[in-house]
Amino acid sequence: MSIELNHTIVHARDNRASAEFFAELLGLEITAEWGPFVAVTLSNGVTLDFATVPAADITPQHYAFLVPEEVFDAAYAKIVQRGIAHQAGPHGEGPGEINHNDGGRGVYFSDPAGHFMELLTVPYGGWPDGAPGN
Repeated sequence: MSIELNHTIVHARDNRASAEFFAELLGLEITAEWGPFVAVTLSNGVTLDFATVPAADITPQHYAFLVPEEVFDAAYAKIVQRGIAHQAGPHGEGPGEINHNDGGRGVYFSDPAGHFMELLTVPYGGWPDGAPGN
């Protein structure tokens, strides 16, 4: 049996608001709710289970998502349209810009709970054999 990430819990000030922000930005859907969790399932089956916790208990984490070009285009348009602060680099480099690392595009921004989000179209180091899926 191979080892895969199945789910992770994402602390939020408001689990529904954070799940809706994430799902709407990336064209996904809320797929389940149980107990304190509101889940969004990614295309590889991993779920992000958003849980409301006191704001003082939220330690900002970094979540990076490899997305297709068309998803990046749509998400970035929403980021700009909504006036969400964003930058090309992880430490605030290139405010209001995207990067073109490894021949792709990437952007950094924060979600409603203050987590550091990253969208990228090409994995770090580029695609093995030069193209997606090869």
